[in-house]
Amino acid sequence: MAFNGTWKIEKNENYEKFMEAMGVNVMKRKLGAHDNLKLTIQQDGNKFLVKESSNFRTIDIEFTLGVSFEYSLADGTELSGSWNLEGNKLVGTFTRKDNGKVLTAYREIVGSELVQTYVYEGVEAKRIFKKE
Repeated sequence: MAFNGTWKIEKNENYEKFMEAMGVNVMKRKLGAHDNLKLTIQQDGNKFLVKESSNFRTIDIEFTLGVSFEYSLADGTELSGSWNLEGNKLVGTFTRKDNGKVLTAYREIVGSELVQTYVYEGVEAKRIFKKE
């Protein structure tokens, strides 16, 4: 239950390069890097409710570990995949519907921060959140 709580974006590492690899246009990359993303996570056993709130949208995502679901990124990219718990780390494996390429995401608590790591086509980015 360490993920429970509200997390506000603190900083990004290599996020614009990641968005570029994902095919996000330059204007959306600039806006995306300053989206003021806030995650509110509630875990109940294997079930998660994640509320993503940013300058662009607010969306509720419900998922169960190991169960595939559909998801759209803020830029409209559609994905299908699932989250699993590996040790203390959430590992998400998602396939893009438009080109079949895989996006891997990791969420883990490091000290007092939530670190979200993305890997796509060999490009890695991190988004680091602080608990509110």
